[in-house]
Order: sequence, then structure tokens, then C-alpha cells
Amino acid sequence: MKIWAEAFNLILNMDRTLMDILSVTFRMAISSSIISLIIGLPIGIIYGYKNFKIRNFFIIINRTLMGMPPVVCGLLCYLMFSGVGPLRHLRLLYTVEGMVIAQVLLITPIVIGTMEPFVRKLYPEVKDTIDGIHISGIKKIMLLINESKYEIVSVYLFALSRALAEVGAVSMVGGAIIFKTNVMTTAIMNYTNMGDFNKAMALGIILMLVSLVVNIFANILQQNS
Repeated sequence: MKIWAEAFNLILNMDRTLMDILSVTFRMAISSSIISLIIGLPIGIIYGYKNFKIRNFFIIINRTLMGMPPVVCGLLCYLMFSGVGPLRHLRLLYTVEGMVIAQVLLITPIVIGTMEPFVRKLYPEVKDTIDGIHISGIKKIMLLINESKYEIVSVYLFALSRALAEVGAVSMVGGAIIFKTNVMTTAIMNYTNMGDFNKAMALGIILMLVSLVVNIFANILQQNS
């Protein structure tokens, strides 16, 4: 009980270290989830409604990427950003920007893979309307986006939740540097290893509360869709 009391005390007093970790976490998670949605949304919609010869091949590749272990993604990014990597001149290793890139690589396939089956089911219902008003290309995608707005918000919340919970890739790329790249998941792991269970528990409580709020909103949207 003492650990719980100390943890809540840290939260209520807005401990400076915790607030810095929260700031870095949300900056990384919101940026990566928005970028992943911007990239993955149109691709997922195209995969869902458009028939082309190698669509199934791309869908299989995307589903494979959806299951990519975060540590593998982290390793690939580390090798690209490190001193011998092709992107070393960008100095992305141990930065929030590098962590965002790693998150985008992980989350974008999930966005694509979630939107594709939804649009595939939706398209037959709106095909007559699309054919009747004779639209194609970008306008067709925009119409499908409008028809999928609740699903899109739900997908974004899922992407945000995934970004908040990630630890493998961000720890390898970011290095969990205090006041720079330390996020909630890596901080919980580090504080636990150091025996500072009060801060670890405080961050765990915050992470669970954020996850609860995100899932409540997602559930409400699914009921309204």
C-alpha cells in the first residue's frame, strides 16, 4: 500500500521527472500515430476497393509487416541511423524524431491492415452512388473517407494506443535518455531495474489510465458507427 500511496503522491504533486517523461511520450506517440494515419489511410482504402493484379501480394506483405517484432524494427532503424548507417548524417539516433520514424514503420502497416477489410466490406454498399455521380481517383477516396469517419477515428485511437505501449523499438532507437528520449514504457522498465518502484508504479498508473480513456472513446465510436 505504501508504494501505491507514494505513486499517487508523485502524480498529484506533478513530479518534474514524470511530467518530462509524459511530455516526451505524448510528443512521440501523437506525432507517430498521425503520420502513420496520413500514410496508411489512403493505402488501406485503395487496397480495400481497387482490384489490381498484385493487390493480394501487397496485402500479404503488409500483414507480414503487421507482425514484425518491435525489436527487429528497432534494430533496422538503429543500423540505418548509427555511425555506419546510410542515414547517419541526419543524426536521428537517440532522438525523438528517430523514435517517431521507428513507430511509423511499426504502426503504418497496422493502419493499412485495419482499413483494408473495412473498406472492402463498405465499398459494395456505396459503389452504386460512386458510379451514379461518376467520380474516380482522389474524389472516390475522399468519399470513402467520409463514409468511414467513425472507423478512421477508431483506427487512429488504436494507433495512438499502440504508440504509447511500445517499448522495444523506442528503447533501441531512443536510448531512454533522461530529459530527452525517456518515455513511459522505457522509464517503467528502467525505474523497476533501479528499484525505484514508486516512480515505476506512478507511470504505470498513468499509462493504464490513458489506455482506459482511449479505449472508452474507441468503444463509443464503434457503437455509433
